Amino acid sequence: MVGSIKIHFIYILCLRAAQSVRMGISGKAMAEPSPRKIINIKPVIDPDAKVYPRSISGLFTRWRWVFVWLTQIVFYGLCWLPWHGRQAVLFDIDTRKFYFFDLVLWPQDTIYLVLLLILAAFTLFLFTAVAGRLWCGYTCPQTVYTEIFLWFEKMIEGERPQRIKLDAAPWSARKVALKSAKHATWLLFSLWTGITFVGYFMPIRDLVNDILTLSPGAWSAFWVVFYAFATYGNAGFLRDQMCRQICPYARFQFVMFDPDTLIIAYDTERGDARGPRAKGADPKALGLGDCVDCGICVQVCPTGIDIRNGLQNECIGCAACIDACDQVMDKMNYPRGLIRYSTENAVTMRFTTTEIIRRAARPRVIIYTAILLALTTAMAWSLATRIPLKVNVLKDRNVLSREADDGSIENSYRLQIMNTGDQTRKFRISIAGFAGARLASTSEITIPGGEIGTQTAIVSAEPGATPSGAAPITFNVADVADPTVAVTESSKFWMP
Repeated sequence: MVGSIKIHFIYILCLRAAQSVRMGISGKAMAEPSPRKIINIKPVIDPDAKVYPRSISGLFTRWRWVFVWLTQIVFYGLCWLPWHGRQAVLFDIDTRKFYFFDLVLWPQDTIYLVLLLILAAFTLFLFTAVAGRLWCGYTCPQTVYTEIFLWFEKMIEGERPQRIKLDAAPWSARKVALKSAKHATWLLFSLWTGITFVGYFMPIRDLVNDILTLSPGAWSAFWVVFYAFATYGNAGFLRDQMCRQICPYARFQFVMFDPDTLIIAYDTERGDARGPRAKGADPKALGLGDCVDCGICVQVCPTGIDIRNGLQNECIGCAACIDACDQVMDKMNYPRGLIRYSTENAVTMRFTTTEIIRRAARPRVIIYTAILLALTTAMAWSLATRIPLKVNVLKDRNVLSREADDGSIENSYRLQIMNTGDQTRKFRISIAGFAGARLASTSEITIPGGEIGTQTAIVSAEPGATPSGAAPITFNVADVADPTVAVTESSKFWMP
C-alpha cells in the first residue's frame, strides 16, 4: 500500500513537471525554430474545449473496430474459459499463484514477470521506432473504450451536429431523458468492465455469485467500483484529455521517433495553398493545392487537432483523418494520400513505398529486433524446459540428531514439495550422500496440481558411518510416472 502511494505521488510530480515544461515551451521558447520541421509541439487546440468527434468510415476505421472487437472478446471472454476444473487465466492473489492454461507460476517465478516487462518495453520501443503510435491508435484501452463510449453516445444522442446542438440547448425533458439513458448505459458497461477486471484476480464465477447475492467481499467490491469508476471517467469524460494532458507516452514518444519513423503526415507541398473551390475546377489555375480546407480532418480527430499543422504530441495515430481526407479526395476526383501514413524523409524527399520499407531497417530497429528476439527465445526456452516441481528442504534445528531405539542416529527434515504443474503427481523421495545413510520414513507423496505438499523425512545411519559433524546429503524428489520431472536438493546430516 505504501509503495503504491509513493508511485502515485511520483507520477503526480512527473505530470506536474511535464505540464510546467509544456507551459514553458508554449511561450517564448517557441519563438526559436525547431530542428524537426514536421514536429509541432505547440498547442494548437483549446484545452478547455470539448471535442465532438465526427463519425467516419474507411479502411483504417474498419481496422480500428476490428481491434476493438478482438481486444474486448479476449478481455471479456477469457476469464470465463474453464480449464481442468478451474479458470483458465487467473491471478490468484489469495494463493499467490498465476494460472495461465497449463502453466502455473509461483512467487518464486518472479523472473518471468521481469522478462515479460522487459519484453513489453522493447516491443514498445521497436514498434514506436518503426511505426509510431500504432498502439495508441488501435489497441490502447483508452482508445478502445473511448470508441465504445462514443458509439453508445452516437446511438443515443445522434451524430456530431445533434450532440453539439443537444449540449447547447437548455435543459428539457428530452435532454434529461437522453443524457440519463447515455450515462446509465455508460455506467452499466463500466460496472461489467469492473467485474471482468476483478474476475482475473479472483474466480469470476464466485465474484458474480457474490454480487448477485449481495455478499461480495469488501476488497473485491472496492476494486469493482474503483475500476468501473475509472472506466466511466476516462472513456466518458476525460477522453482526449487523457491523451493530451495525462498520458506520459505522448511526452517521450519523440525520443523514439526519427525521420524514418512511420507517422501520419500531411503533404504540405501537395496540399497548400488551401482553399475552397468548385468540383471540377483546376486548382493550379486558382493558385491552390489539393486541400479544399473543409476541416473534416479536424472534425473526425478524437483529440481535436489539425494534422495539417504538423505532427503534434496529441496525435494518437488513429488514422481517422486519413479516411476522412481520402473520401474528400474521391469526391473531388483528386488522388488519395494527401494525408497518409508516411515518414518525414518520405514526405520531404518524395520516397516511394519500397524506399520507405528499405529505410526501416536502420541500426536502432535492428538492435531492438535482435534484443527482442533474444529475450523471447530465452523466455520461450526457459518455459519449455521448466520442470514443474520445486523442493525446499528444512533441517530440524531444534534437535540436530537423536539416537533411535535400535541405536542408529536419526536426523529429521521437513520437505516442502511444490507441484507447479496442472496435474496431480505422485513423487518418490530418495537420498544419497554417504554409505549407510537410509530413509527411515515414508518415501512417496501425492500432490494435486498447483499445490504444496509437506513431507517429514527421517534419515538414519549407524554410529560412525560418517565422521562426527556435518556430512553432505542430497534429497532427490522425482515423479513416479515421469522420471524427467525430478529435483535434487542438498542438506547436511549431523553425526554426533
